[in-house]
Amino acid sequence: MAEQTHVLFVEDDDVIREATQLALERDGFAVTAMPDGLSGLEAFRADRPDIALLDVMVPGLDGVSLCRRIRDESTVPVIMLSARADSIDVVLGLEAGADDYVTKPFDGAVLVARIRAVLRRFGHANGGQGGSGEGPASVDGGVLSFGDLEIDTEGMEVHRNGTPVALTPTEMRLLLEFSSAPGTVLSRDKLLERVWDYGWGGDTRVVDVHVQRLRTKIGQDRIETVRGFGYKLKA
Repeated sequence: MAEQTHVLFVEDDDVIREATQLALERDGFAVTAMPDGLSGLEAFRADRPDIALLDVMVPGLDGVSLCRRIRDESTVPVIMLSARADSIDVVLGLEAGADDYVTKPFDGAVLVARIRAVLRRFGHANGGQGGSGEGPASVDGGVLSFGDLEIDTEGMEVHRNGTPVALTPTEMRLLLEFSSAPGTVLSRDKLLERVWDYGWGGDTRVVDVHVQRLRTKIGQDRIETVRGFGYKLKA
């Protein structure tokens, strides 16, 4: 029997926390549910879950700060839960290292679908490759070279000027998409479909924030913005 996926769920609303925990457990997940950020951090360190669901507005240690603490220690996938789709908290959560977000109130089936999409992305980033396209500037045994940037598509490692670059699974998946088609403009919708596994139009802020995070790690001028169209990796 396959091992259950372990979810850490941090939510201060008792009704939402209990109902969501039951819904996730019915779908086969093992769930550790905590009412505040500090207990959530303790549970994360003790249990090392496969994915974390963090409400933005929780007491003690808010969800954004908790996400930063988790990201300092792990690349485990993180989904933020926010009550307002237009809230600055969404962007702050993504900038803190979250992989995705879901707006409250949410449908249980939608949440499960997003969890599974993130977990698939995590698996791809640790063993898959990006889509088809033009070849890279240089290839050597699975290593793609773009100037001072080297991407080992087999070992899932990235180096810049010989120095290791730490990427989250989502950042790695995004970089693999760009490196599979250097010089080709990829639209935000295309990236949402390929990287976030959205078969429908999602929030493009997710793409924009992740591109900016990726730029800070591999070089601000490595990924170019093509206004009105999307982004491309400079070959």
